[in-house]
Amino acid sequence: MEKEFEYYAILGITPQATPSQIRAAFASLRDNIPNHKQDKISNPAYELLVTAYEVLSNPDRRTTYDSLLVETRSLDLVNIQVNSSRERILVSEAEQMVYLLVDILPPIQESKQRPLNLSLVIDRSTSMQGERLRHMKTAVDLIVNKLTQQDTLSIISFSDRAEVVVPSAVVKNPTAVVGQLRSVQASGGTEIFQGLQAGVKELCKVNLAKHTNHLILLTDGRTYGDANQCLELASKVAAKNIGMSAFGIGSEWNDQFLDALVAPSGGQSNFIEQPGEIIEHLQKCIQGLGTIYAQNMTLKTKLHKKVRINYGFKLAPFAQPLSLEDETIQLGNLEGRSPVSLLLELNMMPHPVETRINIQIEVAADIPGPQLHEQLFKKSHCFYILTTVPKEMPSENIINAVQAMNLYRMNERVWQEVEAGRLDVATTQMNHLSTRLLEAGEAELAHQAQQEMARISQAGTMSLAGRKRLKYGTRALINKTK
Repeated sequence: MEKEFEYYAILGITPQATPSQIRAAFASLRDNIPNHKQDKISNPAYELLVTAYEVLSNPDRRTTYDSLLVETRSLDLVNIQVNSSRERILVSEAEQMVYLLVDILPPIQESKQRPLNLSLVIDRSTSMQGERLRHMKTAVDLIVNKLTQQDTLSIISFSDRAEVVVPSAVVKNPTAVVGQLRSVQASGGTEIFQGLQAGVKELCKVNLAKHTNHLILLTDGRTYGDANQCLELASKVAAKNIGMSAFGIGSEWNDQFLDALVAPSGGQSNFIEQPGEIIEHLQKCIQGLGTIYAQNMTLKTKLHKKVRINYGFKLAPFAQPLSLEDETIQLGNLEGRSPVSLLLELNMMPHPVETRINIQIEVAADIPGPQLHEQLFKKSHCFYILTTVPKEMPSENIINAVQAMNLYRMNERVWQEVEAGRLDVATTQMNHLSTRLLEAGEAELAHQAQQEMARISQAGTMSLAGRKRLKYGTRALINKTK
């Protein structure tokens, strides 16, 4: 938008200014202009000031102006691309399903590294002793040596209580940090809240607004009695632009709990089966954190009164199911080098006559560079309800993403049937999943599905390791589609 039309800047106020603040700003600026220069015809600057006030002090005109501001800013700040499995839908008195692929891209720009504010929260309970703790220390050692002298790091170890191994500080001496980490010994039970609380406290010692803030949890067990406290804390820190990722090591931890823990910040949870994989997962996790372009991204769930989001999945930069419990979906951060991609399954309400449905994709985000808070970005997409519809094939990207997502959902439904005690149904569905995986060329996962089918039939449940291999194995297939 041209500078002469930046009415908020002309009045020296923010887009969040109240009517009284607008009046006060105008009065103050006008009083500084001599009376003989308060003429719109002879003084263009005064004319702009009056125009800005007239627009922003009128609720209807201000709403129109704000919409124009969003559209023009959106073109420069964030690019939203939307593709659907079909745009022409047959007139019907029944609900119909459509898939929407949404790509949110940063602008083409030079990557500007923001300092990291990182807290590693490490499980040191008795079950971590030996190879797991040794590999974890090695992984942290490598990460510490890759941090810059502008980055802040803290390390917390926890069992049934938490210990600050490395207090929050700029990393000036990596060798000293590694030395402190080597003193950690495995003992005690697992109370994750103790570790998370200590990690958040260390993160909050710096100016959060000037850093990319992230907490990484590594655990191999189930927390005892404090799960609700953990989830409440995760929701609170997400509002402070603190992201959270969680990694479960081995097979004893609660995967549903870790998914719920990272959901408020749009973070990642993942499965580390072998201790030797810890290094790879940690490196991938922090790789893009220093190039964050936008933070705290959300998507409004209400697209149209006749359209409902039935299911959602983040495809990139990592595969993660989306929580649809609130009015907004938490999407996490937008990296400066790669998009955030989503696959949404939509239910279209019955439409017995021809019509047009224009849905509105609304994404809000904080953009640290220009210091924009809850900046809104909009993208429209149109569906046509017709009595005659030509045959059209979805794009290959949508087909691949839907197929991979359905494999993941098939596996999740098997577990739901097992928990409900419907073992015959679970066995049949697991057999179908095995066949589909084999058709997709995933022989190893198909073999695992066959093994779990036998366990369900014989023991009435799935193995802990097998359940996680299938859950995170099928989830990884979704990530491969981008």
